[in-house]
Amino acid sequence: MKTLIVEEVLSYPLTEVWEVFSDVTRCDWVPAVESISEQGGVRSFTMEGIGEVQEKILTLDHKNYCLQYSVIKTPTPLEHHLATIQFTSVLSAAGESCGFTWTTEIAPDQFAEAIDHGMAVSFAGLKSVLAGDR
Repeated sequence: MKTLIVEEVLSYPLTEVWEVFSDVTRCDWVPAVESISEQGGVRSFTMEGIGEVQEKILTLDHKNYCLQYSVIKTPTPLEHHLATIQFTSVLSAAGESCGFTWTTEIAPDQFAEAIDHGMAVSFAGLKSVLAGDR
């Protein structure tokens, strides 16, 4: 099993970033996904080049700014997938910022590179949305 991590401080207030991220059906920051539906704690979408994906929302904690989910259906034979996104408030001389940590456990290891790439381009998309570029 591989563990992948994306970690950065964003120059936006925590509540502003959480507003975008906590809407589990919002996809303007996720490349290759045109729409996401959610029913009974399961979000479903079709990702270009991959196919239909379903993720079980395990935690959506508005108080502690944490989202955790696991892929439960995908065309690829994943044995394990667990993603945790945690936001923290960061105060600095420049003003209020937001700490972002996205950790994903993935098995088998052969899928780690593709998942890592997906995390990186999705994070870039989130920053683009926050900057008002999308």
